[in-house]
Amino acid sequence: MLNPVFSIAHMRSMMPIFYDVVDQLKSALTHRVQSGPQEIDLLGWMARTALELIGQSGFGYSFDNMVDDVPKHKYSMVIKDLVPKLGRLGFARFYILPLAIKLLPTNVRTFIMNITPWKNLHDVRDMANYMHELSVEIYEEKKRALEEGEESVVKQIGQGKDLLSIMMRENMKADTQDKLPEEEIIAQMSTFTFAAMDTTSSAMSRILHLLALHPAVQEKLRQEIIEARKERQGGNLSYDELVALPYLDAVCRETLRLYAPVATMMRKAREDTVVPLSRPVRGVDGKDVTEVFIPRGSRVWLSLLNANRSSELWGPDAMEWKPERWLSPLPESIMDSKIPGIYSHLMTFSGGTRSCIGFKFSQLEMKVVIAMLAENFKFSLPPGKEIY
Repeated sequence: MLNPVFSIAHMRSMMPIFYDVVDQLKSALTHRVQSGPQEIDLLGWMARTALELIGQSGFGYSFDNMVDDVPKHKYSMVIKDLVPKLGRLGFARFYILPLAIKLLPTNVRTFIMNITPWKNLHDVRDMANYMHELSVEIYEEKKRALEEGEESVVKQIGQGKDLLSIMMRENMKADTQDKLPEEEIIAQMSTFTFAAMDTTSSAMSRILHLLALHPAVQEKLRQEIIEARKERQGGNLSYDELVALPYLDAVCRETLRLYAPVATMMRKAREDTVVPLSRPVRGVDGKDVTEVFIPRGSRVWLSLLNANRSSELWGPDAMEWKPERWLSPLPESIMDSKIPGIYSHLMTFSGGTRSCIGFKFSQLEMKVVIAMLAENFKFSLPPGKEIY
């Protein structure tokens, strides 16, 4: 049910929504630099842009007018503070809470959580409740419009081309056994929002940082976009034209390789598993180990960064940011590595059945935003400040 929502056809239909939001970003930044170069918090603006993009193209809902210096919608602050608050839960987040969810009914878990004297836990509870309540509000409004007919839907933000409208239409047509419960659709909304906003805004900010560090790359990218727009007589590039820009694609791929927004990933073995190693490892007894036994229930931490930065796979320049590496055939070591990632032999978007379902959406979002910014603005680092 969810996979078709992120099809290329739907990505194409959302391009006008993307350009509307990006035009708002362009106006906001232009207003702030009209008197000359200014120091701007681009991480903050990328977070606002990513949230508004998933709001409008994901749910037909606006979180931000992209005008005020500080976003006024409560959701913006909640989602910004969620990761730090979750981090402070520490051990409980990975061990106590999953065990409680498995063993205790909802009402008992809620009671225990409410009486536990732990402010961070209560803050996360309140954030989760708010995100859920807003998702229900957006869902019910969308449901009402769909029941009234397409005329009501097209009057909403996104004109019914947003992911939620598409998902709900498909769900209404699906056979009984294939239908998603309303509760699951509503739960997915918060997941989509958090995933789309946090990781994509981080990736876009990193691209801008790297372009500021590498002026020659920035200028080459700018010229590619200007030339492509000339062929459109200054009009917006179509989906196919945008994704076909080789240097823009190379800049995005190389950034996602070297600076994956998610550095590690945890998986839990559902059954006893024997994992073969790509090459033998010398054990403490001096013997070569060629496979590892993982018992059922074991938690396995995977380093996505190490997979993407391996010098054995990518060569001695693996730690260098070189967009040009994507403009020629990749090394045979990469092609033969059998990296299970769904994107460019990388683990950035994970792999397998639990890989990132919205990776095409994320790539499109990055390319629309970066293309507009690179064409219209010049980026450099503020003097005297170190950016990590």
